Amino acid sequence: MHSSSTIRTHRAVTTLAALLTGALALTACSGGDNDKKDNGDESSAATGSTLTLPKLNGASLEVAAVWTGTEQANFKKVLAEFEKRTGAKVTFVPAQDPIINFLGSKIAGGQPPDVALLPQPGAIKQAVDRKWAKPLGADALKELQKNYSQGWQDIGKVDGKQYGVYYKAANKSLIWYNTEAFENAGAKEPKTWQELLTAAQAVYDSGVTPFSVGGADGWTLTDWFENVYLSQAGPEKYDQLAQHKIKWTDPSVKQALTTLAQIWGKKDFVAGGASGALQTEFPASVTQTFTGGDQPKAAMVYEGDFAQVNIGETKAKVGTDAKVFPFPAVGSSAPVVSGGDAAVILKDSKAAQALATFLASPDAATIQARLGGYLSPNKNVPESAYPNAVQRKIAKALIASGDDFRFDMSDQAPQAFGGTPGKGEWKDLQDFLKNPTDIAGAQAKLEKDAAAAYGNGS
Repeated sequence: MHSSSTIRTHRAVTTLAALLTGALALTACSGGDNDKKDNGDESSAATGSTLTLPKLNGASLEVAAVWTGTEQANFKKVLAEFEKRTGAKVTFVPAQDPIINFLGSKIAGGQPPDVALLPQPGAIKQAVDRKWAKPLGADALKELQKNYSQGWQDIGKVDGKQYGVYYKAANKSLIWYNTEAFENAGAKEPKTWQELLTAAQAVYDSGVTPFSVGGADGWTLTDWFENVYLSQAGPEKYDQLAQHKIKWTDPSVKQALTTLAQIWGKKDFVAGGASGALQTEFPASVTQTFTGGDQPKAAMVYEGDFAQVNIGETKAKVGTDAKVFPFPAVGSSAPVVSGGDAAVILKDSKAAQALATFLASPDAATIQARLGGYLSPNKNVPESAYPNAVQRKIAKALIASGDDFRFDMSDQAPQAFGGTPGKGEWKDLQDFLKNPTDIAGAQAKLEKDAAAAYGNGS
C-alpha cells in the first residue's frame, strides 16, 4: 500500500497556511545541494551525537511498520545507525494495514514485535486498552520533552501516560503539479477553491486531464474530504464531527461533499474517470502525474509531502518539473492538515526503551530527513538536514505551528470507521467517488457506519 498509514492527518493553525503559501512559492531545485553534504553528514550524525545509548551487545529487536519501498529502505538506515551505536541487532518486520489487526495475530501467536510504528492516535489507544503497549521509561521521556512541543507529546499519551514517540509527521495540505502541463495551459497556482477550478479548466482546455486521484486507497479520499471540510466548516465543527458529536447527515457535510463533487463529479477532470481512479493506488496516482512528457495522465495530484518519495521514482525533479502549492482555501482560510506515526513499545526491555529514546532524538530523525520524503515533528532537527528547499519550508512550517494542530478525523475515529480498507469511511467515499450525485445517500451511509463504529447514535 506504500505510504498509506504514514500519512495520517492532523490540522495545524490557519496562520500556518499563510506561512506555507509564502514558503512553497519559493520552491527550488533539489538537485545541487544533495551531493555536497552526503559525505560529512553521516559521520557527524554519528560522532556529533546528542545522545548516550547503552551498550546492548547480544540484544535483538523486531520493529514493525507498514512502510514499503524507499520509505522502508530509508528507515532501515536509521535502524542500522542504532545497531552501530549499541551493538543490538534490529530486524524490520513489514506489517499490513490495518496494523492493529496485524499485531493482534502476531500477539495471539506469541510473537509480538518489540516496537511498532502506529499511524493513528486511535491505534495507540487500542494497543493500550488491550494491554499490549508499555509506557515509555525515564530516558525516552526526557528525550521527548527536550525535542517535542507539548502538543506532539500529548497525542502520544493515553490517560495521561506517555506511550508514543511521534517519529514521522506529514503535511497533508499540498497539491503537487506538473509544471510543464501548467505552463502549457497558462494556469496559475490557485489560492482559493474557485481559482483551483479555473486552473483545472485551463489545463483541461489544453488537452491534459486536471487531476490524478488514488481512489483505490480509501485514505486519500478521506484526506481530500478533511481539507475541504476543515476549510469550509471550520475547526470547531471539524472537532465535533471527529468526535461524532454531530452527525454525518449534518448540512456542513452535505456542503463539503457538494464541493468535492465539483471535481470528483466531472468525469473529464479525473484521470480515467471514477472507475479509473478507483483502480489507481496512491503511488501510481503520483507517478502518472509526472511521466509521459507533455502528455501526462494528469496535471495535478493531491497529497502530502511524502509524495516526493514517489516523484523520486520518475525523472521529474522536485522544485523544477514538480512543484507544489498549499491546498486552496475553500472557506475563509486555507486548511492545514498533517499527521504522523508513533513508535510504541510492545515488549519492554532495555533495548526497546533505548530504541524509543533514539527515535525521539534529533540524531535518528536527521538521518532520515537527509534522505528525503520525510518530515519530523522533532523541533531540534536542523532545517539544513532536509535535502531541498521545498522540504525545508514544509518542515519549518510544521515546527512553527507549535501546539496548534489537530489530528485528522479518520485517525481520531475508531478504526472500523476511519482506518479499514473496504469498510466505513474509506468505502463510503469510494462509493461517493463512483456516484457523486447521491450526496444524501453518501451521508446516510457515512452516518450509519459512524454510529456503529462509535457505538452511539449521536
